[in-house]
Amino acid sequence: MSCLLLPNSWSTTILASKERRVIEPRKKQQDAGSTRDRILITNSEIAQPNSIPPLVSALKTCAHQNAATFHFPGHNRGRAAPSSLVHLIGLKPFIHDLPELPQLDNLFSPEGPILEAQKLAAKLFGSSETWFLVGGTTCGIQAAILATCSPGDYLILPRNSHISAISAIVLSGVIPKYIIPDYDCLWDITAGVTLSQIEKAIEELHMEGQKVGAVFITSPTYHGICSNLTDISKLCHSYEIPVIVDEAHGAHFGFHPQLPSSALQQGADLAVQSTHKVLCSLTQSSMLHMSGNIVDRERICRCLQTLQSTSPSYLLLASLDAARAQLSEKPGRIFNNALDLALETKNLIRNIPGISMLGTLGFSNFPVVDPLRLTFGFWRLGLSGFEADETLYSDQGVISELVGTRSITFAINLGTCRDHIQRLACGIKNLSEASLLSFEKIKGQIEDHCGSAPFSDITMSLNPREAFFARKRKVAIGESLGKICGELICPYPPGIPVMIPGETITKKALEYLVLVKNKGATISGASDPLLNSIVICDV
Repeated sequence: MSCLLLPNSWSTTILASKERRVIEPRKKQQDAGSTRDRILITNSEIAQPNSIPPLVSALKTCAHQNAATFHFPGHNRGRAAPSSLVHLIGLKPFIHDLPELPQLDNLFSPEGPILEAQKLAAKLFGSSETWFLVGGTTCGIQAAILATCSPGDYLILPRNSHISAISAIVLSGVIPKYIIPDYDCLWDITAGVTLSQIEKAIEELHMEGQKVGAVFITSPTYHGICSNLTDISKLCHSYEIPVIVDEAHGAHFGFHPQLPSSALQQGADLAVQSTHKVLCSLTQSSMLHMSGNIVDRERICRCLQTLQSTSPSYLLLASLDAARAQLSEKPGRIFNNALDLALETKNLIRNIPGISMLGTLGFSNFPVVDPLRLTFGFWRLGLSGFEADETLYSDQGVISELVGTRSITFAINLGTCRDHIQRLACGIKNLSEASLLSFEKIKGQIEDHCGSAPFSDITMSLNPREAFFARKRKVAIGESLGKICGELICPYPPGIPVMIPGETITKKALEYLVLVKNKGATISGASDPLLNSIVICDV
């Protein structure tokens, strides 16, 4: 490995490298508005000396002390940092990449800056306690399920839950009680869950004499569709059942009148948020919030200690503290510009011929949608979401958040600028103008596509934990129909499983997987990503 060995004056060394522009859009667009946006972004990066967050302050102090260091990590505060990475990101990340030093507190038994940072986060987000996560929302979801459910308990959850919920089922030994969410075939999108669905599931399990450990809900979905958590929480609490919410895409909720209420504001007991998504912490950093007194706090702590790394990244932890501080400076106004730009984007694109915009018409049971999550459909142009995404990337350098078979989802956030919105609108306008397909041909494609959700008729022959440990073998895809699936297969993104270990393999699920693969989706979890073969349980 080529390493950069620095002398004693290493802390004053400055390394610079030329940046290479990867994408050159066909036409560079610039106006007074985009220039002003760039100025605002630059100004926002200037540190506020009187409001340094506690964990950020501790990390800064510790990194700049004059110490003789004989501890990990091996790059030794950047003295032996790999040169290739230094040329990419500079020395500062290495200087601040420190281990569990006494001054930096302990994530699993916090008494100093981590404890203070988590208390400040709890106050801001309205929780009774908040835990910082360095294993992403995946870790928080797993901890929440393990903390509320025991082996043999039932977990009520939507079938379109994230893969992390399924892995938590395997780890905990709970038995899933799936709810099939509403599905819009025109968009190939699933929504949330309703109060009546939750009530029916609880009553069915009670009649069977089964114990419900928790109810798990994804709200908002990846497309921004929100469930009515207020009514669901009231129902569950009447049965003394805790409500866990995968709020990965809703960490910004509740911080502006135009944004939906947060899960905690609607009565949830545990909410797991990806602070690194719409908010501005580093990727992989998340928060777990608790409210009420149904859930055992000590059990959550034990579960987090079981699941999280014993060597947490203080860069990730400090970024959570910094994101909290950024939000707390102007919590009621920080999203003003982002919401204005989201509305501007809708107005620019809504009248472009052949483009559909996701609203609530197809999901009448779910009237609340995140205004910062914009989904546009391209089937009236005869294009899949994957085809449209590829063109937008090559034409205008537009990189989307989520690509589907029929649509593309774009995330508006605090860093979005007007120049990027205009490039998006220009790219979609070009797509529209380039379409030469007749309306009748497109209409036929729409009708042919409509069907039901790929997992609407599931049969669970083994629970996920039993299937995980069962003996397995690989068979050709044509021989797998009716067999018990032995692997978790899902198109990615968004990471929603089409097949879960223990379920009977159906023709509908196989056809859907082949369809999305042929349209350009990446198949995650399958031992054979080409789907020529599938792993089944040999029982």
